[in-house]
Formats: sequence, C-alpha cells, structure tokens
Amino acid sequence: MPRQSKFKDKETEGIKKLYNAALYIRLSVEDGDKEESNSITNQRLLLTEFLKENSDIELYDYYIDDGFSGTDFSRPGFERLLEDLYSKKFNTVIVKDLSRLGRNYIEVGNYIEKVFPLFNIRFIAINDQIDSIKNPESINSVIVPFKNLINDEYCRDISNKVKAVLNVKMKKGEYVGAYAPYGYLKDPNDIHHLIIDEDAAKVVKMIYELTLKGYGRTAISKKLNELGILNPTGHRAEELKMRITVAEDKKNIKYSWCSTTVRQILKSQVYCGDTIQHKGKLISYKIHKRVSLPEEEWIVVENTHEPIIDRDTFDKVQKAILERDTKMNIDGKISIFAGHIKCADCERAMSKKTAGKYKGEERNYYYYMCSTYMRSGGTKCTKHTIKNNEIEKAVLESIKIQIALVSDLRRIKNDIDNSNFIDNEKHLIQENIEKCEEKIEIKRKLRKECYEDWKLGKITEEEYNEYTNEYSSNIRKIEDNIDNYYRALKDLEQASAESEWMEYFIKYKNINCLSRELIDNLIDNIYIYEGNKIRIKFKYEDEYNYLLDFIKRRKSIIA
Repeated sequence: MPRQSKFKDKETEGIKKLYNAALYIRLSVEDGDKEESNSITNQRLLLTEFLKENSDIELYDYYIDDGFSGTDFSRPGFERLLEDLYSKKFNTVIVKDLSRLGRNYIEVGNYIEKVFPLFNIRFIAINDQIDSIKNPESINSVIVPFKNLINDEYCRDISNKVKAVLNVKMKKGEYVGAYAPYGYLKDPNDIHHLIIDEDAAKVVKMIYELTLKGYGRTAISKKLNELGILNPTGHRAEELKMRITVAEDKKNIKYSWCSTTVRQILKSQVYCGDTIQHKGKLISYKIHKRVSLPEEEWIVVENTHEPIIDRDTFDKVQKAILERDTKMNIDGKISIFAGHIKCADCERAMSKKTAGKYKGEERNYYYYMCSTYMRSGGTKCTKHTIKNNEIEKAVLESIKIQIALVSDLRRIKNDIDNSNFIDNEKHLIQENIEKCEEKIEIKRKLRKECYEDWKLGKITEEEYNEYTNEYSSNIRKIEDNIDNYYRALKDLEQASAESEWMEYFIKYKNINCLSRELIDNLIDNIYIYEGNKIRIKFKYEDEYNYLLDFIKRRKSIIA
C-alpha cells in the first residue's frame, strides 16, 4: 500500500533502510513480440525480487501504465510518480530497463541526467545494470544514450511496420478502428468486419427519416434527448458495457445528443455499407496528436458490410444538407455577411436560420443564432439571436460614419503633406541625430584620454573611476536620445507613406445599400452580443488609429 507521508529512515531486523523506492512498470502495444516478457506481471515479479536482494531499499509504491506508449510521457502512472517525486515521498526510482521508463531518446535523457539528479533521486534500471548511487559511471556511460537511441529507433520501426500493415488491411476493406461506428458492432468471428447493431441502427434510420421530413440537426438532437436515447458514447458505455476514455466521459456526463453528432451520422458513408478509413493520422510516432487528411487521401472500399441506409436515401439526405447549409437568404443567394458574423462571447460563427411558419403564416425573414448554442443543444453559450435586417441597418449606418471619419482624416493628412511639415521635421531630426553622434564621439575620446592620464599618474584611480562613470552615463543618455529621434523619424515616414487603405473607404462614399464586395473590403468581423448589441471590427483599424494619434500629437501645425 502506498504511504501518505514523506519517507523516514527506520530499522528493520537490524538493517537500516536507506532508500524508499517507486517501482515503475509500463507496457504498450509497441512491445510487439516482447509483450509477454514485458508483461505487467513479469515486471512486477522482477522488481519485487530485486528488492528482496537489496535490503537497504524499501518499497514505497508501484506506479503502473498498462497500454501506454513509451514515446509520450503523458501517462497517468508516470504523472502520479512525478507528483510524489516533487513531494519527496521517495528517493529512488526503479525500472526493469530503460525502455520501460520511455522510448523517447530526448525525454528519457532529460529525466536521467537532469530531473532525477535535481531531486536527489537514485535511479536503477535492473537489466541495463544502471545504478546512479552504487555505480555513478553507469549513468554517464556512452552506452546509456546509445541504448535510449536504440529504444527510440525500435519504436519508430515498430510504428512504421504497424502503419504498413494497417494500410494493407484498410485497402482490403478490413475495418481497423478501435470501436465500431455507431449502428454497428465488430463481428465476434472477424473483428475487421462490421455487423449491424439493431438497437442503434433504428436510431440511425430515425435520424435520416427526420432529416427528410424537414427537421434540422438541432431539432433532431433535441428530439432524441427528449426520448431519452443515449448518444453514441453513452450507448457504448451503458448499453454495450464497453470502456470509454476519461475525456469522453467528461464530455458526455449525461450522454446527450448535439447537432455535431447528428451531422457526423448524416454525412457518414459507412451507413451505405462502405468502409471509409485513413481520414486522419498522427503527426508522428512521438507526437500523438491527430490531424485531418484531405478527402482525396481517404481509403474508401465499397460494399464491405450490410448497409443501414440505402444509397438513394443517403443521396437525398446529402442534397437536403447542402441546400440547408448553402441557402443563406430567402432568395437563395449567399448572404453578404457570410463568414463575418461571430458570437461576441464564444467568438464562434453565427449560424443562419430561416424563420418558419408562425400561426400558419409564412414569415419572410431570416436571423442568426450562435452556432455553439445550437451544437450543444442549448447547454453552452446563449442564443445571441438577431434578425438580418437589424444587422443590415446597424452595419450600413456604421460604415457611413466610418467613411466620413476616414474622409476627414485624409483631408487633414493632405493639409499636412502640402505644408512641407513632415519634410522639415525629418530634416530637423536628422540634424539632431548627427549632433548627438558628434557628442558621443567627444565623450568616448575624453573617456579614453582619462584612462591614459591614470596610467601616466596624472590622476588618481578614484578620479579615473569618477570621470569614467560620468562619461559613460552621458553616453547612455545621448544614445537614448538618438533612439527617440529614430522612433520619431519612423513615425514621420509612416505618416507620409501612401495611405492606400483610405481609398477602400472613400470609393464607397455615396453608398445607400450593402453588398458582399463592400463587406469583404471594409469589415473583418461583426460581433453579436445579447440584447441585439453589435460591435464591428473594421479593417485597417491599426492604420487609422496610428494616423489619428500622429495628427493629434501635431495638431498645433494644422491650420
């Protein structure tokens, strides 16, 4: 049993126990044909026998990671070991061999050479005959990094071999995923073949039928939740009694449906009887982060298992999804705001919603709603609902005001340019920089002469230090002045530069209506707050504010 307090020396049968040991055990699929010899049981047996043979070491606790790669140190057992290490609950770490600690050449070396010595931890790798106390040279031996490199290379080689085997299986249409897609089970007679899960398949069919009846994804997820149907993760955990990850469990406390899950089911070709794999990959065998692959790199094999949805129904649903996603306006045209409207709180895109019938009458408008709110079934963020005509009115008025401000700014800038103020300022600054550089040269010369006077005995060492410090201080102050002059010069150059961005605003000076081109040219994003409040982030705001600030600092020269 693990101890809760820091270790203490104690006498046992007259032998003093000097070391409290953390025994670390790890096993993963990368061990390949060595899996049996590296089993948890065999490692525990080896480490326990080692303790019996070394009476000065006492067990503190076992730290076990079963099924975790050695290339990644984000392992629960190892992380718990580090927490106890930082709390000084033990002073020794023992492993079967270096590969059990990890197979990442750089990380393993970091722990052995830096972390463990920093916390005065005795490190023992039994089969590699490494002991940082009894044989300090074993840690610093060239063999250690060489073995770490071999372990790293072994893992890379295994990773490449596994990838090659999986690619062959995928191209043959064999399913290689950890879990079967929702609606299917792995065939007990052939784990690479899918068979229908009747209960989940009924839900899949219901989702497709509701879509063809005109239900949206949010409405479908709401209906499934009202019926008490578990989402795919909940079905796997509660009804199929399968293990799920901690991350999945946290995200699906109530195992509720959301629009994203519904969309994934509606877009999945697997329900037509096809196997689609290789949609993503790990960045590398060391970085266990998945990245999506373009559709042309997917591996698709048709007719590999019994379909739940016929192809005609699947195609109709895809057409319905496309129409729903692309019909931005009532007239079928793409919205002028598409890609620019975001929720002010979660900063996710707002989704277009067409107003349906109300009391039997068709409503001829559409509105926007927070996509986070929609996808979460209303559990995250809030609606932020706003009608399109309200956005149009506010944006048009704001653009007119911004154009007027930019027009005034350009007029003032032209006045400054025509007054030759900037050219005169530049000339004056250049003269000041040259004067400062001359002063620095004089001070440096005096400081050098001061050194020569001291060497010749004309002044004392105390006088030399006093003069030198004074000259050095003067030089630093002058150098600071030069830096300030150069910054002022840069300000003037930026202010005098051609302000092409102004023309984007001026060209729309007489607008009375909005267009897609206008929005794209002038606006970055339109943020929607609750209560129909809007904030518009215009393009070139930094350039505008810089020029405005420059003019304010020099307003005295404006006639």
